[in-house]
Amino acid sequence: MSDDAADPRPGDAADPRPGDAAGAAAEPLFDRLGGARLRAVVEDFYDRVFVDPMIGFLFAGKDRARLVEKECELAARMLGAPIAYTGRTMREAHARVPILGGHFDRRTQLLRNVLADHGVDPEVVAAWIDHTVAMRAQLTADRGSECDHEAAAARTHVGGDSTAPVALRRRT
Repeated sequence: MSDDAADPRPGDAADPRPGDAAGAAAEPLFDRLGGARLRAVVEDFYDRVFVDPMIGFLFAGKDRARLVEKECELAARMLGAPIAYTGRTMREAHARVPILGGHFDRRTQLLRNVLADHGVDPEVVAAWIDHTVAMRAQLTADRGSECDHEAAAARTHVGGDSTAPVALRRRT
């Protein structure tokens, strides 16, 4: 991380605050969350990720403190804070990790849960989740694995009484 005073670490007491009165309408989403709260959200998120039975194994042996730091930088930057992201590109950082669509979806759900549990502003949540979803193709090994819940529901919808026995067809 840079030692530049204009580029503080998310969560530091030196977090920048807009000083102009005209900035109210153009307030960065980061200001609705703040650095300390962002760090608390990210730390809680990684606490859950590391022990999650579905994706925790992907994080075995990883440096949690570094992941928290890079995630804080990335999220703060994405939310409009004047903070540099000093990590590798998403594709480079995840190149050796076999992330499948289900892993990505689980991580996204854990993030949604943490954001909800911390009472994060809905616009901040929407921006954060949209940004996460937009990075899917850079992270997953199985392109096109996105869940289409509406299409799946249409394919599996049973008309009428869903508890009625289904007539099986004989294979020929």
